[in-house]
Amino acid sequence: MLQNSTILITGGTGSFGNTFIPMTLEKYNPKKIIIFSRDEMKQWEMAKKFPNDPRIRFFIGDVRDKDRLYRALDGVDYVVHAAATKIVPTAEYNPFECIKTNINGAMNLIDACIDKGVKRVVALSTDKASSPANLYGATKLASDKLFVAGNSYSGAHDTRFSVVRYGNVMGSRGSVIPFFLSIKDKGILPVTDPRMTRFMITLEQGVELVWHAFEDMVGGEIYVKKIPSMNIVDIATAVAPQATIDIVGIRPGEKLHEQMIGVEDAYYTYEYPEHFKILPNINGWDSDPERIKNGQKVPEGFVYASDNNKEWTTIDELRTWIDKNQHKVGNI
Repeated sequence: MLQNSTILITGGTGSFGNTFIPMTLEKYNPKKIIIFSRDEMKQWEMAKKFPNDPRIRFFIGDVRDKDRLYRALDGVDYVVHAAATKIVPTAEYNPFECIKTNINGAMNLIDACIDKGVKRVVALSTDKASSPANLYGATKLASDKLFVAGNSYSGAHDTRFSVVRYGNVMGSRGSVIPFFLSIKDKGILPVTDPRMTRFMITLEQGVELVWHAFEDMVGGEIYVKKIPSMNIVDIATAVAPQATIDIVGIRPGEKLHEQMIGVEDAYYTYEYPEHFKILPNINGWDSDPERIKNGQKVPEGFVYASDNNKEWTTIDELRTWIDKNQHKVGNI
């Protein structure tokens, strides 16, 4: 599907973009990938990774600026929406800015993609959008709803929208593993709550989920990858076995456990071998055979959260992953 196509990724210089772009170039050899972001220095650094590659284009812009999006989307076939204000405390203390990017930016992109004739759009979501307890999660829930409804909003246009949702990305900038690695020599690791659990997904798995969404989507689906969980104390132990654990308390807006499918969504959720799919409960789409395909409906009251998961990552497994990926942890 993506072969010989033009793809644009918003927020493309972030952790996801730095993995999606080389993987997609290698697997699909698209005609062009446009990196749309507002940080010129990150674009400059990324450009060094793809010297003289005619398939790569950089476009300075912000999803808050609809006119700039219209220009960037000219001739684009597929869009991955990765731009977001996503650090939980930052969103709590800068709520207006978070809303401008995560909600207004989503509306701008939906309008622009429909008007410019983009074929398919996949928006990245987060576990925090399921039963949100903080502003970041609330804005991403609103964003998810906008992209789902965008399939009705597009009217006679052919543009289709779907969403992928996953939890903590292992080794990404600002996440817990590189943070623990950066301070492990001090001998003390701060842990918010020893009961805390987190989903564990690699960026490569996140990219593959986006590819699957592009291939599978009819419009309005939310794809949720099946991934293992891990206790926060076990993560700290994997990073620094001899370190002392310092319990510091939960930060503003932080959840004890991650949740990707809530009980309210269970009625519209179907299970597949490697993922779940939440179908849109509008226009009768949740009972559409073309969207359901070979899925099995989950039981009533089903919840997919990091504390009730069937699959868990062990300390040794995480330690092996860190040893193998040490060169890029915190740099992606």
